[in-house]
Amino acid sequence: MIIPIKTKFIYFLPMNIPKLKKIESEKKYHDIVIKDNYSWVDQPNILEVLKDSSKLLPDVRKYIEENNSLTENYFKDVKDLQKKIFDEIKSKIKLDDTSLKFKDKKYYYWTKTEEKGNYGKSIRQVIDGSRPEEVYFNGDLEKKNCGSEYFGLGSISVSHCDNYMAYSLDLKGSEYYTIYLRNLHGNKNEKDLIENTSGSIVWSLDSKSFFYSKLDEFHRPRQIYKHVIGTSVKKDELIFEEKDKTFTCGISLTSDEKFFIISTSDHITSEEYFFPSETKSIKPILFKKREVDVRYSLDSWKGYFYIHTNEDARDYKILKCKIDNINKLEEFISSKKETVIGGLEFLDNFMIRSEKSDAIPRLFVRNIKTNLEEEIKISEEAIGCPGFSLMQRDKNTSKIRVSWESMATPGKIYEYDILTKKKKLVKEVEIPSGHNPDNYIVERIKAKSHDGRMIPISLVRLKNSRQDAKSKILLYAYGAYKHSISPSFSASRFCLVDRGITFAIAHVRGGGDLGDAWHEEGKKKLKKNTFLDYIACANHLIDQRYTYKGGICFYGGSAGGLTGGALANMAPDLFFSMLLLVPFVDTMTTMLNEKLPLTPAEWELWGNPIKSEEYFKYILSYSPYNNLNGRSYPSMLITTSLFDNRVLYSEPIKYIAKLRDVKNDNNTQLLKCKMEAAGHGGMSGRDNAITELAEEYSFIFKVAKIFD
Repeated sequence: MIIPIKTKFIYFLPMNIPKLKKIESEKKYHDIVIKDNYSWVDQPNILEVLKDSSKLLPDVRKYIEENNSLTENYFKDVKDLQKKIFDEIKSKIKLDDTSLKFKDKKYYYWTKTEEKGNYGKSIRQVIDGSRPEEVYFNGDLEKKNCGSEYFGLGSISVSHCDNYMAYSLDLKGSEYYTIYLRNLHGNKNEKDLIENTSGSIVWSLDSKSFFYSKLDEFHRPRQIYKHVIGTSVKKDELIFEEKDKTFTCGISLTSDEKFFIISTSDHITSEEYFFPSETKSIKPILFKKREVDVRYSLDSWKGYFYIHTNEDARDYKILKCKIDNINKLEEFISSKKETVIGGLEFLDNFMIRSEKSDAIPRLFVRNIKTNLEEEIKISEEAIGCPGFSLMQRDKNTSKIRVSWESMATPGKIYEYDILTKKKKLVKEVEIPSGHNPDNYIVERIKAKSHDGRMIPISLVRLKNSRQDAKSKILLYAYGAYKHSISPSFSASRFCLVDRGITFAIAHVRGGGDLGDAWHEEGKKKLKKNTFLDYIACANHLIDQRYTYKGGICFYGGSAGGLTGGALANMAPDLFFSMLLLVPFVDTMTTMLNEKLPLTPAEWELWGNPIKSEEYFKYILSYSPYNNLNGRSYPSMLITTSLFDNRVLYSEPIKYIAKLRDVKNDNNTQLLKCKMEAAGHGGMSGRDNAITELAEEYSFIFKVAKIFD
């Protein structure tokens, strides 16, 4: 139960913690028996619930409703605080904002947000200004017309002739996208409508057709179709089908628009096909046969294919070959030790690329004629995030846009001339309520992990705060899928920082912050390195007096929720609170179910416990749900959604039920499950996103006894 304390908050004490019925279940794998009293929650038709929530088991529905009521009751005394945080976050956002314009062939294209809207507008205007601006997609109006609570926008793709727009919508959050087609001259939808797609749309050059990926029965995009405008979907041409159930596929257009590229891959292996963009008879040509743990991607420019690959180069290199001789490859950009080589963007006379070392990204530009390369330096700040984008479709230019932001500095965009090296500030992220970067310190420190690896930590804190081991800290982590966590700017974080909570990122292994080896050392039989890295970072922050034992808030979602769930079992005394958002906490059950959308492809990350006893034992040794035990756990806020197809609602539900069964503390552990339409990233719309964040922050403040 929740123990009341003497603060300005009033705790509403629930008389009864919800109970989920238990049904004894034993399953044997590799002569090992797993007992799971809540396995019945994983109903056989669970994927059908993503489309139709009426198929949810009644007892599960009742348990969710009771937990939602309990959570709502807990937050009753901080509703004013939530409103204050909501207003504070919103005051940090420029609600009426306009993006920079991109110059296409006939039109300028740009986007705009407004104070009263949640979804923004897509706008265009003919380049000569002879006609007024045209709003060709109004997100708020489209949502209203759909009559749906959830409004997930997959793609908005305008045809090359500028006359048609194809767009995809998910109206539940389960990522089953429907593609619609609109004639922009009459601004009316055509009859063309395609259901159960991945949401991606790629137009043919003649604008008479487009390509899309179809989802199979397990929600995996393994087929690519061509749809001709005005014809029945039943007549759509299947141009590619992936036979391996662990692979998924997609399609794209090369930089010079000479070829379409079909990419098919799992998490560690890829294979690419190409066919001319002008061809009438599509016959995809294999570029290079797949090899396990070899990834590559193709682009074409001025008679050459450029190949971004990790073959014999763990952190990538770039090769090239003539389009008519794909078997004769030559090295274009060599690999570098502990440096991740990024892909290329092309102008007529220049190539722009990125690379990253020590979790710090950099930008480079190469003169195609002289082959000389130099770094584009944007800021004097040592730690931050540079970026670049093209200004126009015509590649005959020396001008691009470059950007910079850091954990303390809002984003700035410059128009940069490669030839003169002059830059002109053209847009700056405005914080309406005010923000002075000089009030904060951004630091990069390193912690030694259990095996000697030095783990980077990026953090931002108040400049006038003391390192006296009295401050609380939010230590964020993810640690999977080779995903890098950039030291970027987020205005909302300063709701925490300005109240004395340091915000930090633990760049743990399993992610890609320091390259492929960093990822490899945090997956499969080395997955526990992710958790041990985090513990090392936490202890280092304690040793260096940034915080104290029990002064840390864990914040992470999805695979980051797995990290948090494992840490709750391994080192709960580090934390005063944990936020596990849509957390992957029933790892073993999911990895044993090959019918779930992501599972077969995930075996390359976690191992296949069905075929391998060794992987079975290893996953079982850290899976958060299976390792819950009779000890004290921190206060927790756990979230999920009925319509989340990436981490199914059953995982957090089973986790909270078992946690309450076995724990021996009196701390508050809450479950909030969205029963209305919502996805893996929560509810749709700007205000909904701010509302969710304000609730999460109010949980942190309430547990931390920060009475602002």
